[in-house]
Amino acid sequence: MDFKDEVKQFGQRTEKMIPQIQTEEATKNALIMPFIKLLGFDVFDPFEVNPEFIADIGIKKGEKVDYAIMKDGEPIIIIECKHHLEKLDPHNSQLFRYFHVCKAKFSLLTNGLNYRFYTDLNDPNKMDDKPFFEFNIAEIKDAQIEELKKFHKSYFDVENISNTASDLKYTNEIKGLITSELRNPSPVFVKHFASQVYPGKLTERILTQFTELVKRSSNQVLNDAITDRLKTALGKEEANSNETEVKVTNEPVMAAEDKVVTTEEEIEGFFIVKSILREVIDSKRIHYRDAQSYFAILLDDNNRKTICRLYLGTKKYLVILDESKKEVKYEINSLDEIYKNAAVLKEAVDRLEKK
Repeated sequence: MDFKDEVKQFGQRTEKMIPQIQTEEATKNALIMPFIKLLGFDVFDPFEVNPEFIADIGIKKGEKVDYAIMKDGEPIIIIECKHHLEKLDPHNSQLFRYFHVCKAKFSLLTNGLNYRFYTDLNDPNKMDDKPFFEFNIAEIKDAQIEELKKFHKSYFDVENISNTASDLKYTNEIKGLITSELRNPSPVFVKHFASQVYPGKLTERILTQFTELVKRSSNQVLNDAITDRLKTALGKEEANSNETEVKVTNEPVMAAEDKVVTTEEEIEGFFIVKSILREVIDSKRIHYRDAQSYFAILLDDNNRKTICRLYLGTKKYLVILDESKKEVKYEINSLDEIYKNAAVLKEAVDRLEKK
């Protein structure tokens, strides 16, 4: 399972666990420690994750931050945790004090659902008031997962994160402003557009009229963009469903229209699946259609009867579609490991035959 799938699975599990979590300590154990582990750090190794990390503040001794992720004996991320029902806004000042007295370049404030990452973009060694990266783990988007991946132990690089933190912070703030203006246009926003289309004087009455027009126009533009995106997606799906079987040669084959390349590895995978399934069905009924992102193996050459899909990139997966057409992934290290999943392939054929 790749990092993106792990994060999304964790987000789904988090939502289910919330009703059972009653205390801050339970929030740490059930939500935050697993999140740290998700980033590749060993929560049981104090050389990697130091709980109750001491961050003395001036004459106040014994001040502790909940966790510090360590590297070479120094903290690289300090983490302050709150109960999952608590709002985070009142607590960044506490983390601000800890940040000032330790060597960590990044700090994290979380209640197990919402995660806010901070650094010192405005003044060196002084934590910014606003986070440069923020997300809800139960609603995390693919682009946010890519940013989160930079904090994984395997990819963690202070300079790399710092270089992108500024762009990320201001991009998020701009997106927030745009969203706010589209939902509730400010007078400045309305005046910007009204002055370019209305020839007369912009009186209070005219601006009030244009406020509704700008709001309505914004909604129409967004709806049109969504409709166009859906049409494009449906067009691609239809094109994939009409793909013809690509003939095999000794060299990779490229279809003229969609530039699909069928590799020898995919063909080998096809014959492995075919050899497994010949025990339960006539092998002549097993066909394949290649697509740009995956290699599909079908029953009766019917796109609605997908037996499995092969993803043979850097990471390899055998994928079965469940009854709701949702992909169920089985990671394989080599094509030979397809044989280990013979049972699920036969079950997939049996399910298609019963339909």
